[in-house]
Amino acid sequence: MSTTKWNLDPTHSEITFKVKHLMISTVTGQFKKFNLEGETETNDFNTAKKIEFTADVDSIDTNNEQRDAHLKSADFFKAEEHPQIKFSGTKYEANGNEGKLYGNLTMAGTTKPVVLNVDFGGIVVDPYGQTKAGFTVTGKISRKEFGLTWNAVTEAGNVVVSDDIKINAEIQLVKQQQQKEQEAA
Repeated sequence: MSTTKWNLDPTHSEITFKVKHLMISTVTGQFKKFNLEGETETNDFNTAKKIEFTADVDSIDTNNEQRDAHLKSADFFKAEEHPQIKFSGTKYEANGNEGKLYGNLTMAGTTKPVVLNVDFGGIVVDPYGQTKAGFTVTGKISRKEFGLTWNAVTEAGNVVVSDDIKINAEIQLVKQQQQKEQEAA
């Protein structure tokens, strides 16, 4: 049996999130430093044996330095104590090009199971001979379930930051190598 390793193509990938502000508009943020590694049997992602994602909290960018500093603070991500957000996939189920990715998400020291929607774009060989696979991954999480509970209320009673966080990831992976697993003698 062989193992195919897949690594992130960072120049063709992005991780963004959206959150309601004052319940009247949406703020978009992104992580500029992140990594994803995967292992499958051959090219079939239904046989995924490993899906590991990390994002550096210090790389958060919401286009506002003051807000970014607040998000890194103890009110939210606790970046000094927990410098990375981590996702470890446990199962991938596909139905054609659509699928569900199950796994454990860790933010600010709290780990919870999550289910993400996956749109598989396919596998192609680029002009340089590299095999690439593309995915759009979406989902929604409750920030409060991960201990990100800071909030304020306006004079009119509106919440400043919503609980729901929408996640969108555009991921391109590069096939690294196939390795034959040594069979036990």
